This record gives sequence, C-alpha cells and structure tokens, in this order.
Amino acid sequence: MREEKATFSARVNLVTVPVVVRDKQGRIVEGLTKQSFRLFDKGKLQEIERFAVEKPGSTPAAAIPPTEPKLPGEAAPPSNAAVVMPRRFIGFLFDDIHIEAGDLMRSSAAARHHIESQLKPTDRAAIFTLSGQVTVPFTDDRDELRKGLARLMPRPIARTIGQQCPDISYYQADMMVNKNDSQAISAATAETIVCLNMSTPAEMATAQNFALQDAQSVLMAGHHETQVSLAVLKDIVQHMTGMPGERVLVLVSPGFLTLAEFQSTENDTIEHALRANVIINTLNARGLYTTFVDASRRTISANAEMIKQNLERQSDMETDGLLAEIAAGTGGVFFHNDNDLEEGFRRTAASPELYYVLGFQPQNLKLDGSFHGLKVALDSKAGYTIEARRGYYAPTHLEDAAATAKREIEDAAFSREELSDLPVTMRAQFVKGAGDTVAVTVLAHLDLAGAKFRKENGRNLDNVTVVTVLFDRNGNWVTGLEKHIDLRLRDETLQYRLEKGMTVRMGLEVKPGLYAVRLVVRDSEGSLMSAINGTLDIP
Repeated sequence: MREEKATFSARVNLVTVPVVVRDKQGRIVEGLTKQSFRLFDKGKLQEIERFAVEKPGSTPAAAIPPTEPKLPGEAAPPSNAAVVMPRRFIGFLFDDIHIEAGDLMRSSAAARHHIESQLKPTDRAAIFTLSGQVTVPFTDDRDELRKGLARLMPRPIARTIGQQCPDISYYQADMMVNKNDSQAISAATAETIVCLNMSTPAEMATAQNFALQDAQSVLMAGHHETQVSLAVLKDIVQHMTGMPGERVLVLVSPGFLTLAEFQSTENDTIEHALRANVIINTLNARGLYTTFVDASRRTISANAEMIKQNLERQSDMETDGLLAEIAAGTGGVFFHNDNDLEEGFRRTAASPELYYVLGFQPQNLKLDGSFHGLKVALDSKAGYTIEARRGYYAPTHLEDAAATAKREIEDAAFSREELSDLPVTMRAQFVKGAGDTVAVTVLAHLDLAGAKFRKENGRNLDNVTVVTVLFDRNGNWVTGLEKHIDLRLRDETLQYRLEKGMTVRMGLEVKPGLYAVRLVVRDSEGSLMSAINGTLDIP
C-alpha cells in the first residue's frame, strides 16, 4: 500500500453539459428523465452516459459519525441538524478598467442588494476586479463583501481619465492605424483642427499627422488593457477550479474590445472555463444606453460628427459582442440593454432551483484541439427553452490509463456530486495533538462486491485509490491524502473481501474548526468510482 500527500488541482472528466429547462413563463421544468433529452456533438447524436438531477443547496452534507467504540476525544455523534457547507461559489468580477464611475456605482449597489437578500447558506461569494486592486476571497461574511464593494472605483491602467481632444476611442484608433479607414482619419483630423485652433488649409496635413500619432497612443493603451483584462479573467477562472462545488463567475463590464490579434486569447479563456466547469455569466453595466452627441464636439462639422457617432455605434456592438460570446461560449447568461441591474444580478448570479447534468464520452474524437458545437434538444414540443453550454474543445493528445485515472479522481475531489459505483461509508475520529493541532482519522469502508478483478497467476488483481480531502467552511483546500491499495488476493481471500468489504484508514492533521470532507474511491480494473460528502466539527 502506498500513501502520498494529495496535492493535485481540479480538471474536467467526461464532457458534462448542465442544462436548465424553462417553460413559456420562465419557470423551471421538473420531472424530465434521461430519455427526455437528445444531445448532439457537431450534429451527431450522442449516447448520454451520465444523467443527474441537481437541486443546488437542497442536500446539506451530513456530519460524519464517529467510529465505534467511541475513543477519548473522538468526534461527537451527529446532531439532528445537518451542518450547512458550501455547494456553490459565485465570483463577482468587476471590470474597473473600462467602466465609468456612474455605471460602477449603480452596478455595485445592485450587487450589494443581491448579496444581502439572495445569497443562500450554501453559497459563497467573492469580489474580484480586472485591475487586481480589490479582492475579497470566497466567504459568506456579508460584511466583508460589502466592504469590498465599497472599495470599488474606476482604475484604467493605460488610458488617460477625462475628456481628451481629439477624443479618439480604441475602436476608432484601430480603424485609423490598422485599417487605414479614410472616414475615421478624416473625422479625427477635423476634430484635431478644432482642438488646436488651426485655420489654414496648409495645416491640414499637420492635423492629420497629430491625429494619427494620438491614434497610435490610444491603440497601444487599448492593447495593454485588453491583454491585462483577458489574462486576469483567465487567472480567476483558474483560481475557481479549486472550489469544491458549482462554479459561476459574473463578469460586470461595459464590454471591451478584443481585436483580431486577441481573438485566440479570448478563445483560450473560454476553453479554459469550459475545461474547468466554470460558467461565466455577463452583465453589461451600462444598462440601457444610446449613442449621444457629445456637447464638446459640436464645433466640428456635421459630417465628422456623423462619422464619430457611427464609429461609436459600431464600437458598442463589438463590446457587447464580446460579453455575448463569453457567456454563450461557457453556457452562461448575457444580461444587457436593461437598467434593472438588480434583476440582472438575479439572472446572472442566482442559482436555478433545478438543473439536469448530461454526460457523454465523444466517439472517434480527433485529437486536434478543435471546437465541437453542442446542441441539446427535447423530445417534448411544449415550447420549452433550453439553457446549456454551446460546445467544448477537443484534447490535443491521448491520455494513458494512469493519466485518465488521475484526472477523474481530481475532478471528483473538487466536485460535490455523489457517486456510488463502489458503495462506501465514512466514519471519523480525532484526538488532540501537539500544540493546537488535531490528529484526524477518516475510516472509509468499501463494499467490493461490484469491483472488477483481473486473474493472473492464481491471484485476483485490482488497484484501489482512496482520496480524502478537507476543505474549510468557505471551500478552501486545507489538506488531503491519497492512498493506493494493490490487491493481489487468492480466491478464498477474495471471497472474504467480497462479503466483508475493506476498511482504509486515512490520517490527517488539522487545527480545530469546521471542515467539509470529501471522500473519493476509484478502482483501476473497472474504472468504478464512488464519492461522498461529510462534515467534521472539531471544537
């Protein structure tokens, strides 16, 4: 038997597709079965190998019972009330790089109202910003979350704050410098003439040169802010992969441009979220808006003003498109063109009362990293609407059996889904250790009746991996242990194990506190898995 410290991070398992089904009134549709759904990968019907109905927060983890007989210092028997531990992690990511002060004030106020009125006991929330200047780790402490929201303010990292003259946007700069758009250049030139109080035709060339120089500066600043924004978004998604439960990120932003050179980075961020099972919902913090005439530009010609307004409308479409792409690409919700931001947070941050999880193993999958479009359909023709992720990215290399096993165990360790291929029960005991530490022993009893064994040289062979992970009350990894048990059983010993099962002891050291315990078991021969949750309260 080998024992080693568990230090892995979360990754994905099968292609899983969470699905929310609503009726014409927007209410959740219950009672659907595996046979109700059809799942297509690139237009080809797939076999749904895993089906589950999830009701977030409906089943709190039970306290782990103590071992028998009870030992001094051992965990007390569970009370009638189950301990509430986190099941859902909601990250609020505010785009303080691109947002205007008024929009940030309104959106943070709406977020505060949502947190105070809608956060459930099984929810944990965090505050992030694209600038990285404000961060509140995942917590259920509403006061800490309120303090984090109060610290929000616009923090552009490359652009100059305030009205500039000429007022060249990132979009217009791209049109001028990269696309040599004559209308964009002429509008900026006309504005420069007004700004510099030029009056003679001979100064036209000078004004155009000044405008192009300004456009180049704006373009570089925009590039830098987009690059930082996408990098931070990806880093936060990576951070959320270690949270043991449902993961939702709400991006609150007016939108920002991702020009052609950043398209691959955007796609990579979406792919990263898909692989990490992080849904990104997006909320346009501008609410309902229209392109308006800036009073400071009324002295330029009507033609130049019309060009500027057209450029702004096109820019708005592009930035809205980014938010729509990120949400659609990860199976999220895009809330926009609506001033009711409290409703926006309800739609983007609130958990559906029920959703279905469909899992399938792609057949004849090419290892080319390509995008696979997914479509979920219902046999029912009741006019239901379906919310589901729109695709996934194929791997670029084939895993061996050991890598597959490790990946599946890692994913299960950071999930809250309970599996029972190999029935398992869990008990615990603890005794005070040196200083303020506590020695915890988790005992996992495995029912091996369904395990698969391989016969070789008169022995029945299998390898069982058992992982125990402890998380704190806010879902942060505390410690974990992984054991590998090599079974080489004679026939008579195998019969005994099939009747009596097997108990594995896992020793961990922690400080007093409340912990969520996750136990994962997997056998190598049958690739069978079990996973259960519990809580341990150490005074």
